[in-house]
Formats: sequence, C-alpha cells, structure tokens
Amino acid sequence: MTDGMERGQSAAPNGGRAPRPRAWAAPVRAMTRILNADGSPRTAAPAGPGRSGIVDCGLYVDGKRQSGEWHYADALEAARRERNGFVWLGLHEPELDEMTAIAATFGLHELAVEDAVKAQQRPKLERFGEVAFLVLRTARYCEHTELTENSEVVETGQVMLFIGPNFLISVRHGDACRLAPVRAGLEEKRELLLHGPWAVAYAVTDRVVDLYLEVADQLEDDLDVLEADVFDRQGTGRIQRIYQMKRELVEFKRAVMPLQRPLLTLTSQVNREVPQEVRRYFRDVQDHLSRTVEQVNSYDDLLNSILQARLAQVTVDQNNDMRKIAAWAAIGAVWTAIAGIYGMNFKYMPELDWTYGYPGVWALMLASSFTLYRLFRRNGWL
Repeated sequence: MTDGMERGQSAAPNGGRAPRPRAWAAPVRAMTRILNADGSPRTAAPAGPGRSGIVDCGLYVDGKRQSGEWHYADALEAARRERNGFVWLGLHEPELDEMTAIAATFGLHELAVEDAVKAQQRPKLERFGEVAFLVLRTARYCEHTELTENSEVVETGQVMLFIGPNFLISVRHGDACRLAPVRAGLEEKRELLLHGPWAVAYAVTDRVVDLYLEVADQLEDDLDVLEADVFDRQGTGRIQRIYQMKRELVEFKRAVMPLQRPLLTLTSQVNREVPQEVRRYFRDVQDHLSRTVEQVNSYDDLLNSILQARLAQVTVDQNNDMRKIAAWAAIGAVWTAIAGIYGMNFKYMPELDWTYGYPGVWALMLASSFTLYRLFRRNGWL
C-alpha cells in the first residue's frame, strides 16, 4: 500500500471506527482475541460511509517490515511486545473523529491532535510527555509556461509527525510532499530503520528539505527570466508579475525559515532522545536547509532590487513622457501667441495692410515651429 492510494480507500480495516474510552480498550481487545482464535491480525469490517484518512500502517521489527495488513491498535500491541519494534501509521487529512480514536490508542495530547487536524501551524518541535510533535511545512514547485500576474509558483502543505517510543504517526495535508516514496526507500535501508521512529522522522524531514532545494533551484530560473524582461530595452517587465513572484517567495520563505530552530534542537548534543547516529543524519539535513535559507534570502534581495529598478524605469518613462508633452506644448504655444495677437482686432497691427501679410504670418509660425522642433529633437526631448 502506498501514499498514492485514493482518499476513499483505507489501509487499515475499521480505520474509521468511533472513539471508545480508554478504560474499555483492554476488554475489547481481549474479546477480539477470543473471537480470532487463530491469532491472526484483526480484519474488521471496513469503515462506514465517512472517509478514512489512514493510508498505510506498517509494523517494523529489527528494521524489517512485517507482512500482512495491520490495524493500528494491533500493530502497537505487537510493537510493544518486541524489543526493537515500532509502528509507522500514515494519515492523509484525517477527520477529527478518526484522529481522536487514534489519539486514544497512542496516548496523544489533545492540543497536538487539534493542530494535526487543522494544519495551520508554523514549523515547530514540541514535547508532550514521551511523544515529540514535529511540524513541517512542505513545498512543491508548480510548472508554468509563463509567469503571469496570477501564476502559482509554489504550492505548500504540511506534514506533522508524532514520534513516540514505539510508534511514528505521520499526518499529511496537501500533495506538496507524498510520503510513499519515503516509506519505500526507507524499507530498503534496514540499518537505518534499526534506529526506530526517529529514523523515519529523519527520512521525512530529509525529503521535505530536498524538495526545498528543488524549489529554490527552479525559482532561480524564474528570477533570471524576470530580470531579463525588466532590463530588456523594451522594458516589458510588469510590476504585477514582480509582485506576484514576491508573494510566492514569501510563501516559500514561511515554510523554510522557521524550520531552522527545530532542526537545531534535534541536532543538539544535549538532546538524548534522538539516537546519536540519527543526529548525524539530521545535521546533514540542517546543512541542506542552511543552503536553502541562503538562497531564499538572496532571492528576496534580488527581487527587491528588480522591483526598485522597474520602479525607476517607470519614473524615467514618465519623465520622458512629460518632456515630450512639454515640447509639443511649447511648439503649440508659438501658434497660440501669434494667433492671439492678431485676433485682438487693433487698427494698427504689423503688416495688417500688406498684401502678403497673411501668408507671411503663416510662414513665421511654421518656421518657428520647425526651429523649436529641431532644438527639442537635438536635446532628446522628442
């Protein structure tokens, strides 16, 4: 079973059952064992009409996934009986009722459960008893033929990880980062899986940060195109496109920048909860994140420079337009002045009684306009 399954499918039987009080959990499980006399994993009826958010549930012992389809409660019991076993339960946009039932089984804190359902959190690392709660913002580059005022450049989502002694629960929102390839790749690395749930946390975090690097590299190409358009002789770079790119970069920045503190905590020497070998892997992820942070900051500065340059170009264009308008107004003012003088109807006017007076005035106006036009043209006003 993979993370790419349709939302309407459930990887665990009865994954959408209603929550039950913790006090009833043990008797119900005991009765189930009696009914399933052959000792096989529970295969209850599928969930009701409500959609199940369970994508995959795997039991891992000594770094190897155990065969069969497991209900998360059975898998957790089996993992606790084994010396080196844990459960990886994968969820995709679960409903509150289903998440509440899972929380009762695994002992999750209600505040963390609420955050996992709403999916409106900044990247952070919190601890609730023996369970660590890690929030990651995912990002994916959206392909587009041309950057416009409404182009979506970066798509974001969230992945929440509940990391306990014998389990890891991943809650994914959005499709910016699918976890099926992470699970498949990790199951081929038994040595890494021997480190337990924190090894899975590393693999998920590494995948998220690798996608950051891909987005950053592709954003650089968009910025190169935008910069070339702005400094082109035609000046075709529209401010709306620059502003849209700025908004998309801010969205990406909100995913990348806050993750620095959680990774710093995970790689700290005083953190004894994360195995030492896994901390080394997290330090590699931190290096990749630092590179992405540097790229994002440089892109932000570059976009600000492009925006300022475009605004300066607009100001220069406006000044050029004003000079052209002023030049043509000066040429027209010569005609207005001469015509205004001869329109006063005084008796004694220059050349008023001359036979060629009218053509002479026209010649004077044309000669004055041509002279002014040549002067303005020479000075770059026209």
